[in-house]
Amino acid sequence: MEKILSLRNISKRFPDKGVVLENVSLDVFEGECLVLAGANGSGKTVLMRIACGLMEPDAGEILFRGMPINKVKRGSIGMVFQEADNQILGETVAEDVAFGPKNLRLSKEEVKRRADVALSAMGLTEKYEYSPRRLSGGEKRRLAVAGVLAMGCETLIMDEPFANLDWQGVRQTLEVVVQIKAQSKTLIILTHELEKILAFADRLVILEHGSLRVNGKPIDVLDRLDPNWGVRDPRSSYATIADCTWL
Repeated sequence: MEKILSLRNISKRFPDKGVVLENVSLDVFEGECLVLAGANGSGKTVLMRIACGLMEPDAGEILFRGMPINKVKRGSIGMVFQEADNQILGETVAEDVAFGPKNLRLSKEEVKRRADVALSAMGLTEKYEYSPRRLSGGEKRRLAVAGVLAMGCETLIMDEPFANLDWQGVRQTLEVVVQIKAQSKTLIILTHELEKILAFADRLVILEHGSLRVNGKPIDVLDRLDPNWGVRDPRSSYATIADCTWL
């Protein structure tokens, strides 16, 4: 597989928290589903905000298809935040999905086409004129994904996509993951809830206290888990990795 995203020696420190990331290097390959796991405060979200250009590192380099991230066209990497409400900007579902493409200065016709395609893909066409605030938690997550897809993102980052969702919301989100994988897009999922998603992962990476601890095939990583990293081995409740899904 072709390398699509490269993080090189990324470090970040906050005055109130100290070192959040320390010398983290990670390559992401086109079309893979990478699960980035770690306890709360491990640095997952900060690393991915840096990866998509939303935050500057104190040290290190981010390359997308070999180019520095600040020279890459807008919309190449999209991030779905943990709190989907923070990503809702439109008064209607249609307006919300159209917001990103409009800011890319596309024609009206192309904005509508992209919005329609993205809403259809996420099963939200019937909610076209709904207020986003009326959607369920799972539907809001799908709306956020639709907005990212409408921008033409090649790589999609989902930050704790199962947070605060009920069983049905988790299943809806997992259906989105399956759809995105079927489109051969690159997917990075930040979570500590491995039992819900690991069946779909091509690779598993563990962060702990701002350092990358292990990186590889899910079964190999689980065999090397350290209890001090704050990540639970889902095989204590599921027979195999293939069973680690709520679909």
